[in-house]
Amino acid sequence: EETADLLNVELASRQYRRGFSLNYRAVFPDGKRHYRADVLEVSTDRHACIWVNGDKFELSPEALTKAEKLQLSLLKVGTLLLQWRTAGLADRNAENDESVTPGYPCREELLEALGDLDSAWASFEYRYISDLIQIENRARQLVYEAVQAEQLLTQLENSPDATSEAKLRARASLASCVGRLNSVANLQRKGRDDLSAEVLDCAADALNPDIVGIEVASSAAARILAGDILGAFTSLREYLRQVSRCLERVDPHLCKNDGLVARLVDWEASWEMAGRYFRDMRVLQALSGLVSGLQGLQVAIPKMTSMCEDCDVELFLVLPRLTLLCFLSDNTEMQGDLLKLYLPHHFVGSAPGAFLLDLIQDFKAAQFELTRLAHAVKFGELAGSMAWQALAHRAVGFEGDTALEGWGPLEESDKQAAVQALETFFHKLEAWSVDLQRHCPEDWNQCCAVLVQCLNGTSKRRDAGKFRV
Repeated sequence: EETADLLNVELASRQYRRGFSLNYRAVFPDGKRHYRADVLEVSTDRHACIWVNGDKFELSPEALTKAEKLQLSLLKVGTLLLQWRTAGLADRNAENDESVTPGYPCREELLEALGDLDSAWASFEYRYISDLIQIENRARQLVYEAVQAEQLLTQLENSPDATSEAKLRARASLASCVGRLNSVANLQRKGRDDLSAEVLDCAADALNPDIVGIEVASSAAARILAGDILGAFTSLREYLRQVSRCLERVDPHLCKNDGLVARLVDWEASWEMAGRYFRDMRVLQALSGLVSGLQGLQVAIPKMTSMCEDCDVELFLVLPRLTLLCFLSDNTEMQGDLLKLYLPHHFVGSAPGAFLLDLIQDFKAAQFELTRLAHAVKFGELAGSMAWQALAHRAVGFEGDTALEGWGPLEESDKQAAVQALETFFHKLEAWSVDLQRHCPEDWNQCCAVLVQCLNGTSKRRDAGKFRV
């Protein structure tokens, strides 16, 4: 490039660059040569394919033909330079041998070769960059489709004449577009493409007291889960509105767009969570019941409140124990539907399996013994409540006779009997607690996240902050 400038080689027109996209106009800002090594490399490796978002693209036949012409022009310049080098060696030999005549190429030959090279370079650059722009536009097609679907939904929502059916179809279309986009761009999670809009309807139903009852509709579980999924969808729509004004800034490799990926990760995680608890309202009712029980324990055991607020590591050992205890104390089919999500191998259909039935009997035995001892302390009708209180304290981490807090003075034999009943049962429960955490670890971790949010009364979702493509 410097040689061509020094020799005032005629510059081929680069007017075509005005038609390039904004990104490429930044790379080629004016009509100067701006030879780039990457363009030269592509002309050399003419048959290499381009992979974007898992799809294979190839250069057009016209680009390949122009790449070959560029290589021939480059070869011509190289030949002249080789002749010049050979002539230089002959010139040095002529000093000792007058019969040697150096044959330098003439200036006109070099100027012509450099001019042909520049023309061939410009011709290939135009076709190659045009192909890249087309490939990138095709790679961004999923974003274009999602933007158009969002615009249609917004238009229908703002139209007083639009029917509910039309709005639902438009929302389903948008969710479908986002699902395809998620399958390509979301490499941080599963990249699911089945993220239908159905779960949004389920979230709305979960907040409708006429459908699920006022107790469930007003529960922390319903409010937080519904808020997460609806918030994630709203955040995605807001992103599509903003990115529609700067689509040329979208990286064709969609997984490299941090703002897009962050919202897709949020959407997929919220969708899976809501789908798990909203599709079957019995499961949502069971979750609401579990949260209600845990909230009652927070009041009775202040240590648990501080664990939740600090997200103490010990909390994630306590939650599986308490979840099992709540199931055992309220052994209904509904509670079984929730536990079956995490321990499916311990159920036969909807009924507990043999090992789980054994645990239920062990719980009843421990509860009976503790209730008997509470009667001995003259708690009367409160004996059952005191037995449950001891079990809950032990689950939260109070060991030995500290789990009997509130029982008052006990005979040593009664104290030892109560501690023995607790430790015997919790020795067996601990194995179940480990199984609950490990059998479906990802699902259980998501459940823990929901429980902590409900107990703290806050959502895990954060504001997306400043817009990023």
